[in-house]
Amino acid sequence: MLQLDDVLAARDRVDDVARHTPLDYSNTFSAMTGAEVHLKHECFQRTGSFKIRGATNRIRTLTDEEQAAGVVTASAGNHAQGVALAASRSDVDAKVVMPETAPISKRKATQSYGAEVVLRGVDYDEAQEFAHHLEAEEGRTYVHAFDDEYIMAGQGTIGLEITDTLPEVDTVVVPIGGGGLISGIATAVKAHDPDIRVVGVQAEGASSVAGALEKGQPTAVDSVDTIADGIAVRKVGEQTFPVVQERVDEVVTVSDDEIATAVVLLLERGKTLAEGAGAVPLAALLEGKFDYETDEVVAPVLSGGNIDLNLLSTVIMRGLVDQGRYVKVRTVLKDRPGALNHLLDVVAEERANIYAIQHDRTNRDIAMNATEVELDLETHDADHVDRLLERIREEGFEVTVLNGPRQYQ
Repeated sequence: MLQLDDVLAARDRVDDVARHTPLDYSNTFSAMTGAEVHLKHECFQRTGSFKIRGATNRIRTLTDEEQAAGVVTASAGNHAQGVALAASRSDVDAKVVMPETAPISKRKATQSYGAEVVLRGVDYDEAQEFAHHLEAEEGRTYVHAFDDEYIMAGQGTIGLEITDTLPEVDTVVVPIGGGGLISGIATAVKAHDPDIRVVGVQAEGASSVAGALEKGQPTAVDSVDTIADGIAVRKVGEQTFPVVQERVDEVVTVSDDEIATAVVLLLERGKTLAEGAGAVPLAALLEGKFDYETDEVVAPVLSGGNIDLNLLSTVIMRGLVDQGRYVKVRTVLKDRPGALNHLLDVVAEERANIYAIQHDRTNRDIAMNATEVELDLETHDADHVDRLLERIREEGFEVTVLNGPRQYQ
């Protein structure tokens, strides 16, 4: 099983490639939670995520013959970019197989770090199958995204940085996908102090670890569905699982809405862009998914910041809805002069801002002398939404919330 010496050796190998990322105290999130929150900004790492650490350690432990033959991997995200840069910095030829549907921004980023990108297959599984074909045909070494002790050890250097910078840390909160990141970090911090608690966080739509822990062996979920694509893994690794069993104290899950809220708060209050997977530790802390004491020193690991811009716009809107800062409502008005003005006057008096109005007289579910109106509104918070809806109903309008804070979902 992975040991501290493996992580210490990895630190020496990756030190000239991976950045020592900041571990910053957050006044905002400390005030919001009552804990003493220190954010580990791995989203500021080279290539935008922690993956460069494990990839560098794996490539630098190859034999001369293996380095000469090159490496290959399959990925459509952070691992692709990490392997590309790690190989380039070690003068090793790299091929990265990506699905044909991979975003062009990620393809270009991977190429810019020095790898040859091969497009093959409609999804990750087909890309991985072809990568293993290249491994056999060209004699390359396959660099696994997480289920490899050298990968795990490289990721564990984050744990060394946390305990070096913040030796008094009580709890470290880490995302879990395949388990490589949390295995390395848990090994490092538990060696520093066995009483440091390690909490793993999965997305509800990709929560394979809870079932695996219950059954005592890695168990695949039928499918994954989450905005946290960096941890959308169907099955924890065979090598990572025993480390998780032994060294991770608790595993919790968060919903996509909770993840979106954390992403928005990091942007707005922390001035930090985190991808969905990178935000899950903070989401778990904000939502009280695990118990902690007042003033407990907590270090959430923001594992990456590579989020697709189209997805980011959706995540921001979902986060605003969840906080009660954006709401969509529907009502039916008598189709007569002044009816709409009356409704809009109520909205204005309650200090809600109108983004959009949709007006429909053709709906067969309403009377011929009525019109259906949908309003997209900017509001302050969930309490403001409650007050606004109460006032609208007091004025005689029947109103339905189409999209709003959690209590209306």
